[in-house]
Amino acid sequence: MIWVLMILIMGASWLVGNRLKKKFEQYSEVHLQNGMSGAEIAQKMLMDHGIRDVRVISTPGRLTDHYNPMDKTVNLSEAVYNERNAAAAAVAAHEVGHAVQHAQAYHWLTMRSKLVPIVNFSSSIMSFVLIGGILMLNTFPQLLLFGIILFAMTTIFSFVTLPVEYDASNRALKWLKDKNMVTQAELAGAEDSLKWAARTYVVAAISSLATLLYYVMVYMNRR
Repeated sequence: MIWVLMILIMGASWLVGNRLKKKFEQYSEVHLQNGMSGAEIAQKMLMDHGIRDVRVISTPGRLTDHYNPMDKTVNLSEAVYNERNAAAAAVAAHEVGHAVQHAQAYHWLTMRSKLVPIVNFSSSIMSFVLIGGILMLNTFPQLLLFGIILFAMTTIFSFVTLPVEYDASNRALKWLKDKNMVTQAELAGAEDSLKWAARTYVVAAISSLATLLYYVMVYMNRR
């Protein structure tokens, strides 16, 4: 049963990822009437929220956009940074949404940040511990149990990430609408883009939970 679930999740992950790519390509053709680039959108949203200690910078790659709370930078992929379309506006405003969360000490983001060092440690040794735990299941089952605990940390992180991402999107869309930064058609495109982006996190969280349950079943069914 767990394998059927894993296959379904893998299929859903591929479908959502493929759909997201097509959505961003579609809304990259919807050019903003205000003529602003993603970088300019991000800068204005920061200023409107009174945030002046966060830099907006360009980062290589595609869909590499992120907010770094350590050095307070909104990192926009080259396309988002330079282009002037609904997709770029959505992504830029979303990443600034994380900066606003940081400035306002949004509790889910604070919790997520506290989990980062734990998850980094867990991820660095988790694969070795889980493989070793399965190989030594009958002689040293405690090793697999330790691996399950490590994996559980990454699963918790995945689920804590969900409200962080949805809230950032809601902040972005509210600002775009309230400040009349986009037309109704552009706003609809931005909302659709962010909706599919959020679904990738949902699938990732469910996938992590299913994998965790698999390891728990292996541990519980040991002889």
